[in-house]
Formats: sequence, structure tokens, C-alpha cells
Amino acid sequence: MNAEPDDFLRAVEAALFVAETPLTPAEIKLHVGEGGNLPLALGALADHYAGRGINLVERGGRWHFQTAPDLAHILRREKDEPRKLSRAAMETLAIIAYHEPVSRAEIEAIRGVQVAKGTLDVLMEAGWVRPAGRREVPGRPLIYATTVDFLSHFGLSSRRDLPGVDDLRAAGLLDPVDLALEGLGGQSVVENDEEDA
Repeated sequence: MNAEPDDFLRAVEAALFVAETPLTPAEIKLHVGEGGNLPLALGALADHYAGRGINLVERGGRWHFQTAPDLAHILRREKDEPRKLSRAAMETLAIIAYHEPVSRAEIEAIRGVQVAKGTLDVLMEAGWVRPAGRREVPGRPLIYATTVDFLSHFGLSSRRDLPGVDDLRAAGLLDPVDLALEGLGGQSVVENDEEDA
């Protein structure tokens, strides 16, 4: 950023600084007008704040200031933690994140068990999952997707930042059953059964 930033850049910085929630570029323009190049201003501000105590970040198409990750422990407040998610809720959240938009029936097919109504309610109360419309099939089931709050909470810019199979394997998070199935050379159990028949 130059020694003397222009008024448009200063206005963008001020709007983001006082915003209570992350702002989309359209929302920023509502505050500062069309007097400059917004993508250029956001890039200049992000560069200016990189390596400082606060950073300007974009999460899910929304911009906000956040404490630098290496300093977050200094500003952490003691507060009552909400209850931890159950294993079922974590599995359901992962399925929605990786397969969205997804219906309850699709979640159940992947998990192999029924999804309790309370599981989706807990995820929606946390603000991480939202109804995303209805699937255009008979019965028109409700489909679910993740939210910007989900991305923000887990420090993701987009769903593309979710860990892939190689990342999960490196972290030791893949179940030995998953590894055994992968060893079948990509054949499904159904294909093997059909060959035996």
C-alpha cells in the first residue's frame, strides 16, 4: 500500500473494519460507492495486512478482518463451549460438505444408517448447514448444503480447500476398511459379486 492511500482504499478499509459480519463485494460497494476498483483495493489491503497482527481474508466470497492465526491464542476468551458434536453429526457434516447439495436419503445411503432429525437440527443451529432447496425427483426431498459460517469456522476459503484422500491418509484418518477397499483396485463390492455369479 502506498504511503498515502487514496480515499477509496481508505473507505474500503474503514467499511471492513467496522462491519459486524463479513461483507460481500456488493455489500462493500453499498458502503463506499463505485469510486474505485474494488478488487484492486481488496488485494492491496490484503497484501498490506499480510504478516501483521490482523489479516484481511476472503471466506466464501465474503471479506473480513481476523486475528492472525499465530496470535489467536492471545485474544482467546474463556467462554462456555457449546456441546461437542456427536459422531453421527460429524459424519453427517462431512457428507454434506463433500457431497453437497445432498438429501437426507443420500446421507443415509452413504452412512448406512438412518439420520436422526435432531442431527440435522444441531448442524443448522450451529449455522454450518442450511436447506438448499428441493431435489427435482419424485417426493421433492429437501437438500442440504454448508454455509459461509462453516467455511469461516474451519478456516476454509471454499469447499475446494477441504482435505483430499491423500491428506486424510497422511493424517492417519482413513479407516483400515477404506484402505482395504481401495486395494481392490477401484472395483466395488457389487462388481465383484456380479463377476462371481
